[in-house]
This record gives sequence, C-alpha cells and structure tokens, in this order.
Amino acid sequence: MGYLSVFDMLKIGIGPSSSHTFGPWTAARKWINELVLSTTPFNEIKVELYGSLALTGKGHCTDKAILFGLMSLDPEEVDENLLDFYFDSARENKMIVLGPVRIKFDLNSDIKFLKNTVLPYHSNGMKFKAYLNEALVSEDIFYSIGGGFIVKEGEAESTLTENKTLPYPCPNPKDLVTTALKHGLSISELVLENEKILRPEVEIKARLIKLWSVMKNAAYAGCHQDGVLPGGLEVKRRAAALNKQLLRVHDYNNADEWMEAMKVGRDFKKVITRISCLALAINEVNASMGRIVTAPTNGSAGVIPAVLFYYICFSGQQVKDDDICRFLLTAGEIGKYFKLGATISAAAGGCQAEIGVSSSMAAAALTECLGGAPAQVLMAAEIAAEHHLGLTCDPVGGLVQIPCIERNSMGAIKAITASMMSLAGNPDYAKVSLENVISTMKQTAENMSEKFKETSLGGLAVNVSVNIPEC
Repeated sequence: MGYLSVFDMLKIGIGPSSSHTFGPWTAARKWINELVLSTTPFNEIKVELYGSLALTGKGHCTDKAILFGLMSLDPEEVDENLLDFYFDSARENKMIVLGPVRIKFDLNSDIKFLKNTVLPYHSNGMKFKAYLNEALVSEDIFYSIGGGFIVKEGEAESTLTENKTLPYPCPNPKDLVTTALKHGLSISELVLENEKILRPEVEIKARLIKLWSVMKNAAYAGCHQDGVLPGGLEVKRRAAALNKQLLRVHDYNNADEWMEAMKVGRDFKKVITRISCLALAINEVNASMGRIVTAPTNGSAGVIPAVLFYYICFSGQQVKDDDICRFLLTAGEIGKYFKLGATISAAAGGCQAEIGVSSSMAAAALTECLGGAPAQVLMAAEIAAEHHLGLTCDPVGGLVQIPCIERNSMGAIKAITASMMSLAGNPDYAKVSLENVISTMKQTAENMSEKFKETSLGGLAVNVSVNIPEC
C-alpha cells in the first residue's frame, strides 16, 4: 500500500456529495480526457449509474456532476456561479461542448439510473460509453468510493503514491504514537516530514493555507445567504439568521473582519451556538453546489472547519498560519487510518464513516494544537469516533440536507468535547484504542443494512413525508 497524502484526505471540491457529485465528476473528467488522448473517434456519449448512485443521484446532482466532468471542468477552479448556465445550455442543446468538438449528449435520456443493479466492487458504480455513429467504440466502469476517491475497473486506486520511502512510516495509529515519541516529534511535525517526500515544505504550507481559505470563504458565504436550499425540500437556510443574531452590534466588511468580530464575547452559550452556526453555514453552501473542502467528504465538510474556527476564535490561543497547518496536517493523518482500515463512504458504511470520521479528525487536530501529547491526540480521535459508531445515512429525498446539515454541527461539538476530555485525561487508562474503533466501524459497516447506506430506503428518508418534484 502506498502513501496516502493529507491532500488526498482534504480536497477542494463542489458540493453536495463527495461520493455522488465530486467522485462522478472526477471519474467523468478522467474518462473523457483519456478518451480524447487515445484519439478514438466518437460523437456520442451515454452513461449508466448503478446502486446508490442511481437511487439518490438526482438529489445529489450526479447528473450535473457527470456533465461537468465530461466537459472537463476542474471542480477546484471552475466558477460555481456558471454551473447552472452550463447545465441549462447542455440540456437545451443536447450536446457537450469540449473545445472545438461537439458531442451528442441528451441529459434526459443518455444518463440512465439503474436502481435495481449493483456492480460488484462498490455500490457507487458508473459506466461510460462512447459511440461513433451509433457503434460502441469505448466502454469503461468507474467506482466512486467515498471522499472524492475513484477507482477505474481493472486499475489500482490511483491516488496512492507508490515507491516512496517515508522517513517515518506509520501504517497504524499505534506506530504513529510510538514513532513520534521515539523521535521527539509532535504528530503534525512527523506528518510534515512524510509529506515532504511529495513536495517542498513551502508548497505544502501554501496548499494547506489555501484549504483554510476555501473553508473560511465557504463559512462566510453561508453566514450571509438567506432563502431556501435547492432540491425541493424547501429547507430554510439558518446560518445567516444565526450569524445576525450573534453579531448584531458589530460591523465588518470582509471575512477576516468578521472573524475578529466573532471573538468578542466568549460565554459558553455564544461559543457553542457560533460553532453550530459555522458548521451549518458550510454545509448549506455544500448543499447548493458551492465550493467547500472535502474533509474527508462533502457531506461532513463543516465539521473540521467549525472546530478550526473554534481554535482560532475561542481557544484563547494566538493562532498563526503555521498553527493552522499543524491542525490540518494532524486531521489529514487521522483520516487516512479510517480510509485504509474501514471506510469514509456513507454508501459503504453509513454516516459513521462521514460525520464520525470528520469528528475524529477534528478532535485529534484540536488536541494537537492545544498542546496534547501524541497519545492524547489519538485518545481524542478515538472518543469522537466511538460515539458515532452505527450512525446511519438516510438522507430525506436523497438530498444532503436532512439530517446531514445538522449532523455537522453535532459532529463539531462532539469533537471539541472529545478533545477536552482527552486533554484532561490519561491515555494510559483508556480501555478503547483508535484501532479498536476503526475495526469496529469496519465491522459495523459490513453488517449494516443497505437501507441505511445512502440509499434513502430507510430511516428518516422513509419516515419523513416529503413531496419532491423530479428534476
């Protein structure tokens, strides 16, 4: 198994779902680019979606994501304000514009949602087909396996960096603590040294600060947008009203001044409400196809930023850019153990694999930055994850809104609580390890009913009455 980078666990993307939006977008983009490079002549494309992608794809904007990927748009750089225009133009003209090439593609008929068929490798399967004058000339299967990660059938997972010798290899959490103590390093220092096999330190830190900038801008946008979320549930945005309530006597003109205004007044009620507001804000942006950081998934994108805001604004620490880098390095390192040892895909493991993992990552990162020893960092990660075990994924209407948005607030608060408990505790007396929790999460995922794995076939999805028009 190769090295999984922090930047594999924390990626800039477009909402609402890493498995159902970001992953299919990435897969479609990879497929079309490979097809064009192969010089295979084609003039028509058809796509088939299977399993969970088919069951909740409309609600998760999978059809839009496929289109944008086939247009070779970069989710990190595309102007999200133009996405509706691109979609409407393609639907009206029934074609994809790819540079000078015009490709026949009818959004109403050329994406098929095969709800009763699941491909063998993963429940999020998709098949891309290219035709020349109605004759099939190319066909490939991809899987979206959570967190924006994809696998092409017949290939290994491409995001794992092979043939690299790490200065501090830590294949499991126990090794992480042992190695850090042996070399007198904090966890973030150790992770930074490993990351330097891929890119120079200055680039690592610049990319980490860019991630923070996207998080901050998403929170700011979400705290200043009223109305209802798209999709048909008519879910009212709440973050803007909460933000006004919390900052009603303060003036500001940009995100940085807004953050300074937040720091005024640190009573418990205000702080906990503010953290909840920030998590809501980011996931309201995510739910409306805004730009967020997949951390480690889109559906859980609000947890880590909300806890990072807590650290910057309410911990009483003087936080610099290097401290933000330490936070994100630690979070990414913890996330990879869940990715490699269990799952970060709600379609494979329920919401324990999304909110549970993000809460664990955030708890560890906060503990690291508040001076926790390596064993305390892992203790915080364990506590946060343990108390999300068994959490189902049952989005109402197949949308990343109910209960997904509120769960980010809950995950953030649990992360802070877990950090406080670990800092006040002694890991030597802990009965449950992070390895225990990861193994349990894997077993729970394997035994969980498919109804509770992002299919919207059970739980709240069938017990909350909604009437959503077809897109």
